[in-house]
Amino acid sequence: MTFENQLKALILFHLEEHESGRHLLQVLEEDVYARGKIAPEKGIRKSAFFEALNTRGLEQLLYVFNQLYVQASRILPKEHADLGDLVAIDGSLIDAVLSMHWADYRRGSKKAKAHVGFDLNRSIPRKVFLTDGKGNERSFVSSILEPGQTGIMDRGYQSHKNFDLLQEEGKNFVCRIKGNTKKTVIRTNDIKPGGAIFYDAVCLLGTPAVNQTEKEVRVVGCRIDKKEYWMATNRHDLTAEQIAQAYRLRWNIEIFFGWWKKHLKVYHLIARSKYGLMVQILAGLITYLLLAIFCHEQHNEKVSIKRVRELLIKIKNEASILFGRDDPYQNAIEDYLRHQRFPAIT
Repeated sequence: MTFENQLKALILFHLEEHESGRHLLQVLEEDVYARGKIAPEKGIRKSAFFEALNTRGLEQLLYVFNQLYVQASRILPKEHADLGDLVAIDGSLIDAVLSMHWADYRRGSKKAKAHVGFDLNRSIPRKVFLTDGKGNERSFVSSILEPGQTGIMDRGYQSHKNFDLLQEEGKNFVCRIKGNTKKTVIRTNDIKPGGAIFYDAVCLLGTPAVNQTEKEVRVVGCRIDKKEYWMATNRHDLTAEQIAQAYRLRWNIEIFFGWWKKHLKVYHLIARSKYGLMVQILAGLITYLLLAIFCHEQHNEKVSIKRVRELLIKIKNEASILFGRDDPYQNAIEDYLRHQRFPAIT
């Protein structure tokens, strides 16, 4: 089994929403299109497939993922360009089984965690790291962000030490913080009356000699639906309203996680090792990037399950023509029905 076979099989797994590796292998053996275009000429043995999944292809998948992101970033329109290069950062827990000893979480429960950087301007994933479920999310912020980019984060990422570090590295952030965080005000900014913004000041965050930031941080307070949100940032070039808008865009990574889990079956585990799970996750992200490019080029739309289903129907129709059968799927159904005996309807 070549890397190309492996990649195509994993893309098929995510596209067709298979629920296990055995289900995928059955399709690769019995489905006309999959057997002819995805599986190796002599088929894939179960042992060979799972050995490859857990030991081969990770470096190549990382390369394909990075190259596809570059291609997609050139093709997809850049939304919210006035806000700069925005990257939402968040972690998503993956349910593991007890035999996955590396996936430490808590007693009687195993989980892994995917740490994802999500390009908010183009609505596509751009970086991913994998740890056990207890993996510290804050430690990946610097690795995900590049100089000049702005990380959009929820309050679980509040770290005054990291705020200083990011500024030293030339990286930006908009991070929700706890409302009771101590603020030493250096200067205040004007606020438009009657708007959602009720606070805008440059401060030092935290308690002096304990956890106070060394560098100045801008703090913006925003009220939405009677709920107050406090955001720390080093973006002084944006208005307070734009800071609030940038933070609201963070919700798009939650939408992505939900879609990714529901429709691409990323979390139906077909690997148990950390290596194999990373292979599976990367294949899912590659599938999503391919869909993003396809949906934009063919329909000028973002990824949707409607377009995924249309694509699968198109593949099956082309398979019928390619392998010289009117409709192998319909023929199989008719063959089944002919051999069944149904009670008379009265």
